[in-house]
Amino acid sequence: MIKIGIVDDHAVVRTGLKSFFSTFVDFRVVGEAGTGREAIDLVRTADLDVLVMDLSMPGQSGIDALAMVRAKAPDLGVLILSGYPEEHYAVNLIRQGASGYLNKECEPEEIAKAIRTIALGRRYISPSVAELLAGQLERKDNAPPHEHLSEREFQVFLKLAKGESVGAIGEALSLSVKTISTYRTRLMEKMNLSTNSDLTYYAIKTQLID
Repeated sequence: MIKIGIVDDHAVVRTGLKSFFSTFVDFRVVGEAGTGREAIDLVRTADLDVLVMDLSMPGQSGIDALAMVRAKAPDLGVLILSGYPEEHYAVNLIRQGASGYLNKECEPEEIAKAIRTIALGRRYISPSVAELLAGQLERKDNAPPHEHLSEREFQVFLKLAKGESVGAIGEALSLSVKTISTYRTRLMEKMNLSTNSDLTYYAIKTQLID
């Protein structure tokens, strides 16, 4: 029996996934959450094999939650099921410890296939993500600037791009204002940008935020 946790801020999505998973005799949904913080509580309290998690959630995002899940439960399989296309996030998140990445427009059977693969302790790399990974190997120097950021720099970048203050980011990530400012300086240099407005424009242009 594969024990699954579902994290999505839309109740209708959670209900749909639970209904779909109930059609498989080897799947059992043991918990659900609607926010990143609830996801951490779920991981802490439930016995899970695979966490199926969205990225875009109020408050703490799926990206923030992924980092905390990895710290608390390094062996737990995490499948990112997002409305964002693979080319925008998949490579970064797999690098940061996600076990797989699927777009919500994928065939439902692929979600089941991914869960079974991840439950075996393996990563699920869809054909489209495999193509992205191969392309990145071939043209590392030409990769988009945000793909050169570290995990923490990427987290800070997205929060700054959404208009969050350095103080608020520090509080959310349990880091000092000075540390967040250092990350901001580094990522600005790596991306060759000057202002927070530049970050926001870049993130919107590359569809990393809505």
